[in-house]
Amino acid sequence: MSDIEGGCACGQVRFKITQPFLGVAVCHCRDCQKASGGGPGYMALALKSGFEVTKGEGKTYVSLTDSGTEIGRTFCAECGTPLWSEPPGVPFYPVKVGTLDDFTIEQPTLHLYTDSAPAWHLMHEGVPRVPKMPPPGGPRP
Repeated sequence: MSDIEGGCACGQVRFKITQPFLGVAVCHCRDCQKASGGGPGYMALALKSGFEVTKGEGKTYVSLTDSGTEIGRTFCAECGTPLWSEPPGVPFYPVKVGTLDDFTIEQPTLHLYTDSAPAWHLMHEGVPRVPKMPPPGGPRP
């Protein structure tokens, strides 16, 4: 695998990913809808050990998840581009697919928080759908 690079719209924040993605998920939670301006969030799961910020620094907004734990959502303070999330207790960062320089990644393998999706959100046929976050041992991207 060659490195995958990405960044924000204005170029102030850049990153690279040096390990294969764990999968691609589509999140329909209200926070992802707000960050995207209405649609779901498409995220490639990048191992933390293979993720490196190469330019600039993102700003992180911290909020509570529906389970009561804190999650960080990192964005560019200059242009506002949502970049990645920092969920607790997992070895990966959900990186926003739209920030990647190369979009030739695999198809989504999981839809999350489908209970929050409005009727007009499109869902991929044959891809597992879970109403909220999958339980431990449940479907994963």
